[in-house]
Amino acid sequence: MVFQPGRNLRLTQSDLARRAGVSQATLDALENGRARELGFSKLTKLLAALGLELKLQPAGCPTLDELLAEDRDDQSLDRRR
Repeated sequence: MVFQPGRNLRLTQSDLARRAGVSQATLDALENGRARELGFSKLTKLLAALGLELKLQPAGCPTLDELLAEDRDDQSLDRRR
């Protein structure tokens, strides 16, 4: 399952654009893979409007998906005992 914040918040494209202070055309291009470069400012505005933040970490740290998979594996092992 892919996390789609705008849908979970029930925001329309125009609602999100207004909240983030970006154009609806920018969002449309982003959603349809036509945005060549979003830029850091627009990215952070969109994330903030969705209640998210960008965190940077050193390369080699596990991803959330990797940690969740590891947790599922651990729980599976616990059930076998």
